[in-house]
Parts: sequence; structure tokens; C-alpha cells
Amino acid sequence: MSLPSLSSLVRGRDWIQGRNWKIWTGIAVTALAAVQLYFVRELLAALFIFTIVFAVVATVFLMLWLVDRAGQRTLAWAEPQTRELARLARRGVAIAEELGKKWTHTGAAHS
Repeated sequence: MSLPSLSSLVRGRDWIQGRNWKIWTGIAVTALAAVQLYFVRELLAALFIFTIVFAVVATVFLMLWLVDRAGQRTLAWAEPQTRELARLARRGVAIAEELGKKWTHTGAAHS
């Protein structure tokens, strides 16, 4: 079955009374469905792309947050050790100064 041309249908106007209107309605519905399916496929593709981008960005932020938390815990753990180390260093410097003064005053540096 061959479809009549659009110009012959418009000129003759017999397409409303015959079976042609069913054919053209079917074609229109099919075209509309195809356009909607294409639109839905585009939306699904965009959703997929945005989901991937969101997952990557969320992963980056999660990693940065975890590094920050680990840094805070490390600093909280290291602070008491550094204070003890600084106290020992001050004590060592004081002992070295004392020994240096004794060593230079006794003349041990010149012998």
C-alpha cells in the first residue's frame, strides 16, 4: 500500500472521508512517540552524565574531608609529644649552656 502525497491530500480533501486519515493519524502518533522516546533518551543520558559528575565531585570532597579529619587527629596526637620534646630541648639547651660556661671559665677550651 502506497501512501498518497501530502499535496494530493490537501487538494482533494478526500483524506478525511476515507481510510487515509487513519494512516496519517498513525504516522503522526508514531512520529510523536518517536520524538518523545528521543527526548526521554536524551534526558536519561543527561541524568547518567550528571550522576557520574556528582559521584566524582562527591568522592573528591569525601577524600578532602577524610584528609582534613586525619590531619586534625594527627595534630591532636602530636601536640603533647611536641610539648614534651620542646621541654626536653629547652632542658638540653640549658645544660649545654651551663657546660659551655663551665668549660670556657675553667680554661679547658685552651688546653
